[in-house]
Amino acid sequence: MNTEKDRAFRNRTIFLKKDEIPLFKGRLISLTKKVSALEIENQTVLQDIFKGYQFLPEGFVDLLFIDPPYNQNKDFNSNRFREMKDADYEVWIDSWLSKLIKILKPTASVYICGDWKSAGAISRVMSKYFIVRNRITWEREKGRGAKSNWKNCSEDIWFGTVSENYHFNPEAVKLKRKVLAPYRDENRRPKDWLEESQGNYRLTYPSNLWTDITIPFWSMPENTDHPTQKPEKLMAKIILASSRESDFVFDPFLGSGSTSVVAKKLNRKYCGVEIDEKFACLSEKRLELANRDKTIQGYNSGVFWERNSLNEQKNGESPEYTDNQTTLVFKE
Repeated sequence: MNTEKDRAFRNRTIFLKKDEIPLFKGRLISLTKKVSALEIENQTVLQDIFKGYQFLPEGFVDLLFIDPPYNQNKDFNSNRFREMKDADYEVWIDSWLSKLIKILKPTASVYICGDWKSAGAISRVMSKYFIVRNRITWEREKGRGAKSNWKNCSEDIWFGTVSENYHFNPEAVKLKRKVLAPYRDENRRPKDWLEESQGNYRLTYPSNLWTDITIPFWSMPENTDHPTQKPEKLMAKIILASSRESDFVFDPFLGSGSTSVVAKKLNRKYCGVEIDEKFACLSEKRLELANRDKTIQGYNSGVFWERNSLNEQKNGESPEYTDNQTTLVFKE
């Protein structure tokens, strides 16, 4: 990961400066003995989850979010993942998922990310240990297309629970959608929608098809150089729906830190494990930035907005800033 490459003035990608690496590295921890939940609360663990899981406490996690390497060739800075046969990938998933069951509370929820190639393996392994309740498909609209196949612009997230006793709050993740053909009752009053100065909108309950997610790119202040960064808006939907304030959110493949950052912004406890030092340091930098800016792109006034529909995000002026690190105004 090139930390200080030349970037355009309006490029707002978060990156590490050389003199910042020792600072953020000093905040990382690694596990060498059994720890309590309090000892890892709001921490970033620099470690291979295959080595660190044995030291984790039991029954402390309310929400487990997992974004593992998909079954494809991919470079993650200093680490590489190589495509396996489907059966081998299934065994690989089982090798770490089975070890993480002990850290979950009986009321915990589990989300596992994947793509069309990993669908069967994730479904089969997850069904061994959890009650699989749904599969979310979200539109990952990025890239110019493919010449010999259909362009792949969707990913999946499997949702499961440890038991029948679990938390799910659909009221916290309603979507605010523009009404194109508003219906009125006999008294000309809006029916199931709101007439506002900025337009006509309806609040809808969330479905398992998400088309309102914007993939982070160079002009968005949450963007990093991580190749598979998950959007903060996506994480906010999951965290708000399946956890309460002060609940503990855990991510064993933290990457650039989106899970921890959003958990912090939404007043949850968090811990993430990341094997790559620079990505772990980048997570800590994002957590520091979240101390002064708790906004989440596409989420405002307790509701999620359709992509490119939040007025202040579409029309708001760019903030004054002196370098690429400021995170003040969000645009979808």
